Parts: sequence; C-alpha cells; structure tokens
Amino acid sequence: MIITKEKINEFINTLQYEEYCKKTILKYRTDIKKLANFMKQSKICKEDMIEFKEYLCKKYKPRSVNSILAACNLFFTHQNRLDLKVKQLKIQHTAFCDEERELSKREYEKLLRAVKQCEDHTMLLIIQTLGNTGIRISELPFITIEAITSGKAEIRMKGKNRTILIPKGLKQKLQYYATKHEIKKGPVFVTKNAVPYDRSNIWRKMKYYAEIADINPSKVFPHNLRHLFARQFYRIKKDIAQLADILGHSNINTTRIYMISTGEEHQRILEKMQLLL
Repeated sequence: MIITKEKINEFINTLQYEEYCKKTILKYRTDIKKLANFMKQSKICKEDMIEFKEYLCKKYKPRSVNSILAACNLFFTHQNRLDLKVKQLKIQHTAFCDEERELSKREYEKLLRAVKQCEDHTMLLIIQTLGNTGIRISELPFITIEAITSGKAEIRMKGKNRTILIPKGLKQKLQYYATKHEIKKGPVFVTKNAVPYDRSNIWRKMKYYAEIADINPSKVFPHNLRHLFARQFYRIKKDIAQLADILGHSNINTTRIYMISTGEEHQRILEKMQLLL
C-alpha cells in the first residue's frame, strides 16, 4: 500500500460524512501527511510502521505519539489494512502535576483583581464565566440572553449536547452586563458589530493581565480555567462521573487528567500520613 493524495482525500471525505468536527479532521489530515512524508511514496509494511513509531518517539512526547498513531490506525481501518495498525505507547498516569502549569484559586482571584483594576469589564466577566461554568472558550457563544433567562445553557458541540447551569451570582452579573450594553438576544459576549469575541484576542488579553497580576503567563489561558473549575468542583462533590457529564467528556479517563493535584498538595498528603517512626 502506498499513501497517495487520493487515499488521504478519500479518508477525509469519509470523516466528514461521519460528522467528525473540523478541528479533528484537520488534525487527522496533518498526522497522515506526516506518515506519508516519512514513507516518501514507498510501499508500507508493518515493519515500516514500527520504524515510524520509533521515529515519533524521538521527536514527540508520548501523548502526542499516541495521538498521531491513533490517526494512522483509523486511516488503516478505513483502508481495510488492519495488518498495518500498531499499538500505542502505554502511559502511566502521573500522580501529580507540575505546579508551573496549574492555575491556583489564589492566582485566579489575583488575576480577577488585576483585570478589575484595569476596568476591563468584558474580560473580567469572560474570565468569571469560564471559571464558574467550566465551559470551553469555543462554547462561550452558547452563553446567550436566553440562557441567562432560563439559568442554563444548552451546549451543542462536536455532535454532543449537554446542559450546564449558570450560578445565581454569575447570572446576575451577566444580566447587568447585557442590560448595560443593550444586548437583548443571542450571545452575550459580542463586539459592537454583534460578532462573537475572537478566542485569540481573549487568549492574548489573559496573558497581558497575567503579567500585570505578576502571575506566570504560562499558567494563564482559557483552558486552564476549565481545569480550575474541575478541581474546585471535585474537591466539593467528589463525583468524577457527574463532573465528566458537566465538562462534556465521553471518557472518564479524560476527566481524571483534570483531577491531578499539584506537587505541593501531593507533598502535604504524604506528610499527613505520618508513617515514620
């Protein structure tokens, strides 16, 4: 079997027919092209795939390697060449995360104070909305006037539907913001031209305010607010299945990644065990 442009396009068309989201399709195309470039128009055998896997291991982190291999394996499944599929790497779940990556509740509050001090009311409310609902930045347009009125937002993304509740305090802030900006229907966070805020602008502004708040900018980005929400929710409820539903995860193992404590928290637990003489 030789990977050709025609085979790749056929694969992409099948993914579109099966209603995969655009971002996933783009990623799969990129991953299959990596394999095609590695093979350089040569015929593929199982030994080649093992060599490709070794090549990926030298260039990427384990999770990235598995992600690329998953795309290749799906491609071979569609080509009815199951003999070319290779096993993914076995990754041991980490007991704790790097403190340099996770945003703490204290840092989150510090960030809010910095944004408030700069009187950027829109960014202040966007950050609070992401932090208090656990939604993805791409799901922000589902926070609408209708959602505020009912107290819940219907999220429809990637072929999945879920309902998230809007806390009363956040609901009041959103209602006040919408009234002040004369937003009467549709998404709350829109520009003067009624266009939803660009995610890249939100990302850049968060980095800007992180520096003002004297917080490591590598910790401050929209998806880390989702992680913060998950950790805070789990500390109170201790129900990972419910949390998975709220976050829109179809696999609880994905939710488990959000639950990893920081090294400092892990150290405190070890000290409390008191197993020394």
